[in-house]
Amino acid sequence: MDKIAGLKEILAVDPGNAFARYGLALEYVNLGQVETGLAEFEALLAAHPDYTAGYQMAAQTLAKVERIPEAIAKLKLGIESARRAGNGKALSEMQGMLDELDR
Repeated sequence: MDKIAGLKEILAVDPGNAFARYGLALEYVNLGQVETGLAEFEALLAAHPDYTAGYQMAAQTLAKVERIPEAIAKLKLGIESARRAGNGKALSEMQGMLDELDR
């Protein structure tokens, strides 16, 4: 069974599984299905607004496809999420990326 099918199977049983939704988003992005991956990140963040890694990876994906204003907006939300979670490493990484993009 491929990874996408496996992750979809997990989500069919447990639609609120944040880790599986995150993994599914990453798999789609890795396969070049950027829009589908971004939609999965959006679903993840709508259900789990403090899933900090989702913001970071969504922003990286948006930056890769040169959707810079959207990447900046996602980073700002992610930085707030990282602050709420006390995740200094993610906060620092996203702030660095934001500083690079928002010139």
